[in-house]
Amino acid sequence: MASKEEYYDIPNDYANLDEVTGPSPDENPDERRIYRHESLEDKRNDAHSEKREHDDFEQRQTRASRTQGEGEDANLSEIAAPPPVSHDVDLPRARSHADVESLPPSSQTSDEQGTKIRPARQERVSKFATQLFTVSYLVFFSILGTLARLGLQALTFYPGAPVQEGVLWANFAGSLFMGFLSEDRKLFSEGWAPTDNDEGQGEKTKRSDEGHNGSKGKEVSEADRVAAKKKHSALKKTIPLYIGLATGFCGSLTSFSSFTRDVFLALSNDLPTTATHSYPGSVSTGIAPSRNGGYSFMAFIAVILLTVCLCLGALQFGAHLAIAVEAVTPAVRYKLGRKILDRGVVVIAWGTWLGAIFMSIWPPDRPGGPNGQSSWSLETWRGEAIFALVFAPLGCLLRFYASTHLNGRIASFPLGTFTVNILGTIILGMCYDLQHAPLGSARHIIGGGRIGCQVLQGVMDGFCGCLTTVSTWIVELKGLRKRHAYIYGVMSVGVALAFLVVIMGSLRWTIGFSNPACVT
Repeated sequence: MASKEEYYDIPNDYANLDEVTGPSPDENPDERRIYRHESLEDKRNDAHSEKREHDDFEQRQTRASRTQGEGEDANLSEIAAPPPVSHDVDLPRARSHADVESLPPSSQTSDEQGTKIRPARQERVSKFATQLFTVSYLVFFSILGTLARLGLQALTFYPGAPVQEGVLWANFAGSLFMGFLSEDRKLFSEGWAPTDNDEGQGEKTKRSDEGHNGSKGKEVSEADRVAAKKKHSALKKTIPLYIGLATGFCGSLTSFSSFTRDVFLALSNDLPTTATHSYPGSVSTGIAPSRNGGYSFMAFIAVILLTVCLCLGALQFGAHLAIAVEAVTPAVRYKLGRKILDRGVVVIAWGTWLGAIFMSIWPPDRPGGPNGQSSWSLETWRGEAIFALVFAPLGCLLRFYASTHLNGRIASFPLGTFTVNILGTIILGMCYDLQHAPLGSARHIIGGGRIGCQVLQGVMDGFCGCLTTVSTWIVELKGLRKRHAYIYGVMSVGVALAFLVVIMGSLRWTIGFSNPACVT
């Protein structure tokens, strides 16, 4: 009976996800004196070349199958033959009848000598199913990433905290986990790709048979290791679970829009501090001490340098951590991921999102009973988390599709990530203004009241937080060539800050910010 092997039918646009296909943060884990550097531009150009060659191969296959169906030129091997270079991830293949019969009796197994086996069938998971799994993972991990970001902000913003940026540690954690995923080769090695040991053993046999000397064998082994690493990197971008972890969780755990908001608030001397920030159950009445423009400029530079440098260091540390714990890192088995996780996440992800929507309608912390309505003003869950969970998947999915369609347009400038970061920053700036400005005919109502304030907070934390990303931005800065990286980084921060100066500055430097009507 023929065995059946399945693999994902990944759309070609997925190759534009820089957090998935970018170069490894640590390109020289063995600390060799000479090693080959590969930039993000090189990876993207290679992906475009492979896409063109793959399309040509598909066209040749189509023409060959049509010709064979008509009974013409069925024996032309140059038409039906596979391309000289494989463009997809190599999959295990059962030996055909010709392969088995051409082997000497000593090389055939007992089953092959006794009975002729049927080759395994390689079947693709349909493109629709692959996209459904990917989107479901993105929805699920965007909700988890948002919860983790809000939790870290609450844990790391306490009285006397040495760092006043609430989102800094979330950006650090997301960049660290992204570095771990980029360098790791064990999580998806069990049945997903060949391991180093398998290839290393084959290379040792080859060296023994051919009688290579020690130095020559070392060079071959190093080339084999590099090829295996490149092969495994190409494989990871075809796994929906990995895309969900890198794009969904890390991208939602970090927030570029919140980072640029803190940059502007540092410039305008409105950055929340532990002395002036409101805590659950209290309203802030503190006023930040005044300072001159020079100190505000220093604070502005400090927030940028602290975030960028710390996240770059976190990305590198995550890669080093993956190398250090490689021997004990567990592997996600192929059958577990393909048969259980892929199918289960469809139900869990959409059920979780639907549950968040229901909880936003009927808040769990709403007091019950006939006299409960008078104390509805004490509800805080919707503003602190629930509304953010409702809007989070929308931002994550928009970022995902923008990256797949735009990042490949310019090799030296990730247009998709740049677009979503700027768009999310603009939306956050407008929501922040609405939340801190008198609205309606009654000028004393700030931000449209408590419910309006909570919805705006949910849009900022959920939609804008997941639409924008620091982890992918840091991966791109690390992977691009130096000149392109500086241009891309400066333009990202500069353009985003320019929009906030116009949007938030127009309110801040005219009538000023008012205290919001809800806990933020």
